[in-house]
This record gives sequence, structure tokens and C-alpha cells, in this order.
Amino acid sequence: MHAKTPEESRTIMTDLVLPSETNPLNNLFGGELLARMDRAASIAARRHSRRIVVTASVNHVAFNKAVPLGSVVTVEANVSRAFKSSMEIYIDVWVEDRESGTRSKANEAIYTFVAVDETGTPVKIPALEPETDLEKERFAAALRRKQLSLVLAGKMKPGEATELKALFENS
Repeated sequence: MHAKTPEESRTIMTDLVLPSETNPLNNLFGGELLARMDRAASIAARRHSRRIVVTASVNHVAFNKAVPLGSVVTVEANVSRAFKSSMEIYIDVWVEDRESGTRSKANEAIYTFVAVDETGTPVKIPALEPETDLEKERFAAALRRKQLSLVLAGKMKPGEATELKALFENS
């Protein structure tokens, strides 16, 4: 099984914000944006693993900027790190100004997906080889996030979280 790059999983979904998708302030519902991010992330995970994938967790979501009615919203997702059967997917959400066409980052999220077989059993997936500086930064941070999650869930002893330990020892 050969390693893949984040670019190979890259998924871009662009759509218009319609009236039925907005709250009383005429901004995109958070739940609607979560659904769009989940779909883009699942496609990215499937592209990387070429297997059935399921959402394991939504690790982080930041609603930094409202997405107004009529906006063009673009969700970009790609695998930031691959483990044995799980993948971290980093998602960037962009909103395009209706008048100028200028794109600005509105939101971001981090999801975890697991590749499974037809019976729902986790399966091995290809490794990930980041290429750009941003991909390398997200790749390294993914291991810290995974270790923190395992420590908080009681599945890893704090002393075994090498990446977290290194983070605090170098401070």
C-alpha cells in the first residue's frame, strides 16, 4: 500500500446559501454548515482510503464568521494525517463576497473518519506524506490532538503522550 499526499484527497464543494438554509439573522445555519463539512470530509477520507468511511468524531469546529444569505460558500477538505484505520480531515470554509468576489476564511473544522469494510470492521489505510509547509504543520499537530484525545478518554497514560510531553518540555 503506497503512501498518498494530502492533495490526492483534496475535496472542494462550492454552493450558494439559500433562504431555507438560514436563521432569523439571514445567516447560514450552523447545522447546515456542519452537514456540508461532513460531506466534504467524507469524500476526502474516501479518496484517501478508497474504502467505506464513517465519521468517528468532530474534534473541532470554529464558527469565526457568519455566512450570509446569497453568499457563495466553499468547503475545502483534505486528509491531514492517516493513522492505522483513522484519518484526521482538516476543513477550511471560505465565503465569497457577493459584490467584490473576494474570498475570506469564515470557518474551520477538524473531523476524524475511520475506514471500514462491509461489516463495519476498521481496515488499514495508506500512510500520508505531507508536502507543503502547511500540510507538514497540520500533520504534526494531528498527532498531538490524537494523543490528547486518547489521554482525556483514559486510553493513554499522560506520560506516554510523547508529542504532548515534548510540547510542554520545550516551553
